[in-house]
Amino acid sequence: MFLLQTTPLPSPAELLPAADHACGGIVAFEGRVRDHHQGRGVTALHYEAYEALALGEGQRILDEARARFVPVRVAAAHRHGTLAPGEAAVVVVAASAHRQEAFAACRWIIDEIKDRLPLWKREHYDDGSCAWVGCGCQGRGEAP
Repeated sequence: MFLLQTTPLPSPAELLPAADHACGGIVAFEGRVRDHHQGRGVTALHYEAYEALALGEGQRILDEARARFVPVRVAAAHRHGTLAPGEAAVVVVAASAHRQEAFAACRWIIDEIKDRLPLWKREHYDDGSCAWVGCGCQGRGEAP
């Protein structure tokens, strides 16, 4: 299951309950908003999403992970809207019979989410300025 929401994200255990006792390795990644970026203080981060496309692409990523890392159970969730430093922006969980597959699937999923999800972030800094990050429009103040 892939979730995209404006409210706080579920915990890894809520996102992927440990109901399958064949899974001996469960790996979770939680990405949180930092209070700094490239030497600047960050006061907030705003994610904008193309929601329908993001939900579909997120689910495709999970489906691909299931096919690539057989057998594996996976789930992920991403926030959009405005987040404060310390808040969870993304959660990924992978469970498999052994830790190697769970670690590999979890890492692959977060890398694919960062690369493929139609989600853009704008950092707000402690000096009152803001900038889009990671969308090729840095320094121009443009929306993606």
